[in-house]
Amino acid sequence: MVTGEPFWRSKTLGEMTRAEWESLCDGCGRCCLHKLRDEDSGELGWTNVACRLLDTQTCRCTDYANRKARVPDCVKLTPKRLAGIDWLPPTCAYRLLAEGRDLPWWHPLVSGNPETVVQAGVSVRGKAIREREAGALEHHLVAWPGRIPRAARPLNPLHPEGNAS
Repeated sequence: MVTGEPFWRSKTLGEMTRAEWESLCDGCGRCCLHKLRDEDSGELGWTNVACRLLDTQTCRCTDYANRKARVPDCVKLTPKRLAGIDWLPPTCAYRLLAEGRDLPWWHPLVSGNPETVVQAGVSVRGKAIREREAGALEHHLVAWPGRIPRAARPLNPLHPEGNAS
C-alpha cells in the first residue's frame, strides 16, 4: 500500500527493508563513542573517544562489513535489540522511531543533505578523538553525546520534531 508517507512513518522498524533500516543512520558517530558504566550505580558515562574503526572526519565505520570480527563488542543494531539498549544518544533515529517520535529536520532523510547533521551539532566531527590517542577512557568523560545540541532542536514550534509536514 502506497501512502505517500515516507517509509519511516508508514512502516514499523521491523517492517523496514535492510536498505531502509541502514538509511536511518544519520552518520553522526555518537553510538561509536566509548561509554563507561559505573559498576555500582549502573550509570552510563559518555566519552569523546571514538571506536578505532570510526573515521572521525566522515563519522562512518571504516570496515562496516567486518566490524564484529574486528571489534567483538560492537553491537549490531536490530529492531529486537533496540528495547534492551539504553546507550543510544537522544538524537538517534532508531531510538526516536522506537519511542514513537519522528525524524528531526537535520536528519539526511528529511533534509536531503548529510551535512545538516554536522550543521546541527549532532555529529562527532571535530569533537571526538581517536582511540589510540586517548589513553585512559575515564579521563575523557563528557556529557554532550547524551544531549540534544541547541542547534538540533526543532525549527518550528508548531511541529515538535522540527518537520514541516
